[in-house]
Amino acid sequence: MCLAVPGRVVSINGDNAIIDFGGVTRKANISLVEAGVDDYVIVHAGYAIQILDEEEAKKSLDAWDEILRIEADTGP
Repeated sequence: MCLAVPGRVVSINGDNAIIDFGGVTRKANISLVEAGVDDYVIVHAGYAIQILDEEEAKKSLDAWDEILRIEADTGP
C-alpha cells in the first residue's frame, strides 16, 4: 500500500524543503512541484508530488486526525 501525507512547507533550500506534518517536521524533495513557503503539498516517499490548496489540505489533515483519534480510542 502506498501512502501520501499532506504537509505545509516551512522552509526551502534548493530542491529540499522542511515540511510540517502537523507538528512533526521532515525533509522532502520538492523538485517535482513549484511549491513555496506556506504551500501545502502531498509527500510520498520523500518527494512532494502535488500542491494542495489550503482548504483541501486542512480537510485531509482533519481526516488524519480523526483516524488517529479513533485508533487511539479503540486500539489497532
